[in-house]
Amino acid sequence: MSQHKYIEGFSSLSNEEKIQLIAERQGKNTEDFNVLQQFKLHNKEIQSKLDDISENVLSNYFLPYSIAPNFIINNKAYFVPMVTEESSVVAAASAAAKFWFGKGGFSSKVISTTKIGQIHFQWGGKLSQLVTHFKDIKKIIIESSASILANMKERNGGITDIELLDFSDKISNYYQIRISFETADAMGANVINTALEEMAKSLKQYINSNFLSSERDCEIIMAILSNHTPESIVECSVECSIDKLAEISGNLTPHDFAHKFKTAVDIANIDIYRATTHNKGIFNGIDAVVLATGNDFRAVEASGHSYASKDGHYKSLTTAEVDEHTFKYTLRIPMALGTVGGLTKTHPLAKLSLEILGNPSAKELMEITAAVGLASTFSAVRALITTGIQKGHMRFHLSNILNALNANNIQKDKAINYFNDKKVSYKAVQEYIESLKIDLPK
Repeated sequence: MSQHKYIEGFSSLSNEEKIQLIAERQGKNTEDFNVLQQFKLHNKEIQSKLDDISENVLSNYFLPYSIAPNFIINNKAYFVPMVTEESSVVAAASAAAKFWFGKGGFSSKVISTTKIGQIHFQWGGKLSQLVTHFKDIKKIIIESSASILANMKERNGGITDIELLDFSDKISNYYQIRISFETADAMGANVINTALEEMAKSLKQYINSNFLSSERDCEIIMAILSNHTPESIVECSVECSIDKLAEISGNLTPHDFAHKFKTAVDIANIDIYRATTHNKGIFNGIDAVVLATGNDFRAVEASGHSYASKDGHYKSLTTAEVDEHTFKYTLRIPMALGTVGGLTKTHPLAKLSLEILGNPSAKELMEITAAVGLASTFSAVRALITTGIQKGHMRFHLSNILNALNANNIQKDKAINYFNDKKVSYKAVQEYIESLKIDLPK
């Protein structure tokens, strides 16, 4: 029999009471949790805003807020805010931005911005009956959501299409109404979900009122936005003459570098193991910008990974093209971002991030974010085919190890110099720091 005691009403407890309860259950002292207080803000107004973002908030979890400079995107210069825990992400993006700065920068364009909502339902009648009534069903769906979508419509958004899909051959009596939305500068998830739930109610009421008694039983399974957004696409590319690759090609000739780069990307297009890591390199940059601007990085990643599988197998989101004279690298990725609503205005740093970017529209933010994703993967592939990924990464990892070992500034400087041409591992760094302590004068 389980000895665990269910905790009732945890969310209604004060912070102190929550910590006291956790400490008691884990056999600890409340002092063991003092670090939580250290990370809370002294500004009570801002802290209150952060507390309201989530449930059962005890403190803040800080991540570095960085800036990647020198991004030229569509002939416009940007300082790009990035939030990430991974050591080399900002450096990698900045290095790529530096390389492409004088070569035309990044060309980025939004292909489309349609989001999809779905009403999933089961109904035992004939499909022909639904088709006959579908014109009226569409009308009541639009009417039921009009007030909810009013602000979206004012921003030149709203419903763009409604279609009926029959999946009854796969799941008994299962149908779907798929609604396309243009959300303008909002990501729109909350508004769309609210609208879909009202639409679902009106659908059920319509069927109950307009069909024969044997066909009135309509079961709404769920109504929700899809994070698969294959019609909300941004494309970004960089291009230069092959001879200009000389400054980053290392021991390779520029032509050998270009062809080796293309081969590395081609491998990610046929091998799922490499594709997964390759695409992770893209999201290193994308996630950092999405987080910094208060958007939903989980939705962006989910959509990107589903898009990477659209041809029946998971593959790279980028392609590389090389001809006799020219190198071109392209990222094509679905993305749904917003610059109004959500955390974009309520989180102080998300608001600042958008200001630093020049208060972009949602489309411009998509273009910026895709450029940082392309920059990140460009630097990663470049490193892989020349020096190897660890040389640059371990330089930053060394700093993390030194901090974990509580090294002082003198020890850090000596360690950085010592490991400049040596492999870095936790054990090696630990032994080196210990040797410095032994060498100290008595």
